Amino acid sequence: MLGIVLMNISGFALPSGAYFNPRALGPAGPADLLLWSCGFIAVDGKMRALFSILFGASTALVLARAEAAGEDAGAVHRARMISLGLFGIAHWVLLWPGDILLHYALIGLLAAPFAALDGRRLWRLALGLLLLQALAQAWVLLGNVALRAEALAPHADPARLAQWRDFAANVGIGDPARIAAEIARQRGAWGGIVAANLATLAAGAPFLLLFNGPETLAYMLIGMALQQSGFFAGAWPRARYRRLGAWGVGLGLPLSALLCLLCWRSDFATLPVFAAATLGGVPLRPLLALGYAGWAVPRLGGSGRWARRLQAAGRMAFSNYLLTTLLMCALFQGWGLGLFARLDRGQLYALVPMVWALMLLWSPAWLRRFRYGPLEWMWRSLARGELQVFRRSIATGSH
Repeated sequence: MLGIVLMNISGFALPSGAYFNPRALGPAGPADLLLWSCGFIAVDGKMRALFSILFGASTALVLARAEAAGEDAGAVHRARMISLGLFGIAHWVLLWPGDILLHYALIGLLAAPFAALDGRRLWRLALGLLLLQALAQAWVLLGNVALRAEALAPHADPARLAQWRDFAANVGIGDPARIAAEIARQRGAWGGIVAANLATLAAGAPFLLLFNGPETLAYMLIGMALQQSGFFAGAWPRARYRRLGAWGVGLGLPLSALLCLLCWRSDFATLPVFAAATLGGVPLRPLLALGYAGWAVPRLGGSGRWARRLQAAGRMAFSNYLLTTLLMCALFQGWGLGLFARLDRGQLYALVPMVWALMLLWSPAWLRRFRYGPLEWMWRSLARGELQVFRRSIATGSH
């Protein structure tokens, strides 16, 4: 969650292409380029991969617990995913089209039957899906290479030129008029923002499913395999965690840095940056996510003060995710402070530790009094069809 906030703040606060490209809004200073590069190398996509791996592990855990309780595990899971999808749609339309919950709900429905497979088969399927993802993104990249050639040719078809400009606006250096229109919309009334978000839902959700679906499913299957092996329970030997962390980070960071260097050498041209962020990241995102997990699991499973705070923030990941969106929209959209496109990347990153501090302070304080985070409780109650017990017993601290 902490890493996701670090990357998403650019999506909340800057026009669309700025997430992918540090020069989307024009010339960028050394600090902006350095901060973008650090995020690209160490964080971008890696936190989403880790989050998806954990989602797969939690899916396997929920299914196993439902079966142990004599419930219809498939029905329990479907209810969870359908209710999660409803939250995702509301999040997308009412607040921010960078939502990932609807995507997780749809992929989660596909992932459940695989939980019965053994770890070896899950790993094989995950690797096959990552290969499929790479082939799909190579196909999309080649299509956009052809689109650029057609759009910039003499006497180009206006429709193809418009397609290229749409693509460049989202992942590269966009047209100044389009950027100005997006800024005006985000600083405007909430109704205009909702209308624009709604317009993206019908095409955006299926596109995300096709463009990132195989990769997301691969991560969920990896999470299931790791859950079976006792990875998240700390059952692996310490040396095995250390090896995973060393290999994942030791290989992943230099290779990500090489991709970043290619972006620099192209002067952050649209297609090279797109290629690095999509196709180039397919092998590196899981490598670094697993490396980070190998480093984190044996360290964060203890009872120290910081470990407990991080555990609490993780137990309230759903609440922290959605409430962070609400906070960011209040800061940057027109119905709030209207700071959209008014801060540079350095100023935005300076806000991130404050958001981290809020998560780490409020999460343990909340969980001392309540069984679940507020949105976890709402999700569980909706999925179960009845209000769940919310408060802890003051006298005993029990549920």
